[in-house]
Amino acid sequence: MATNKILYVCQEITPYLPESEVSKLSLEMARQMQERGCEVRTFMPRYGCINERRNQLHEVIRLSGMNLIINDNDHQLIIKVASIPSARIQIYFIDNDDYFARRAVLHDNEGHPFEDNDDRAIFFARGMLETVKKLRWTPTIVHCHGWFSAVVPMYLKKVFYDDPLFRDVKIVLSLTDDKFEGELAKDFKHKLEGEGIMDSGMIVLENPSYENLYRFVIDYADGVIVNSANADATLVEYARNTGKKVLDYMEGEPKDIFDNYKKFYDEL
Repeated sequence: MATNKILYVCQEITPYLPESEVSKLSLEMARQMQERGCEVRTFMPRYGCINERRNQLHEVIRLSGMNLIINDNDHQLIIKVASIPSARIQIYFIDNDDYFARRAVLHDNEGHPFEDNDDRAIFFARGMLETVKKLRWTPTIVHCHGWFSAVVPMYLKKVFYDDPLFRDVKIVLSLTDDKFEGELAKDFKHKLEGEGIMDSGMIVLENPSYENLYRFVIDYADGVIVNSANADATLVEYARNTGKKVLDYMEGEPKDIFDNYKKFYDEL
């Protein structure tokens, strides 16, 4: 069996952000799959609260410098990289001063979501996929952790579908305890259409809630992994009803859990 080449697209990863269910899993998945012989690349946003000096981030000049037009505005794509010696893995960071210089992740000081989180997610998805193209690396699996990565499957299925690098890729979606309240910007659907993402099912995104976002993206996934006991039960049931391959939440020995994840990938 050919070695799986797994692209992890992560909303958050420890130690760059505080430990949470999602940030710890993002690190462990990459480390454990690499130990099991998979070839791994891992991406996350370079939020402004990440201390670049302490975490030894440095810019990758050969990958940086491209400009992406998001919502009719030019935004420079900056790529940085750092290593986690304890896990023997490398993390690529998607950066841009307009979207990620602020010293916060997804919420302001009052706990309100940033109004441009939709634009930030679109930039992250586009920037990440353009960087993978520059790396000339062909993933066999793209696994998205956290709602901030949920735009990626849309690009893979509707914009990059005929690119040789992504043509045969399998998409895996994690369902975790990362629900946001309220909705993304009302014109989120319109912005996606401007990116070339067209689908009759997008009508659900006229009300871009967490549940509607995932209902739409689950339809694009080849497999869904329930990574949290507190994952949205409605979405877990929805994934099952679509006939997608679903791996239910597991507890037990880490080795057994990650062996099951590896088997899940192999069977896609």
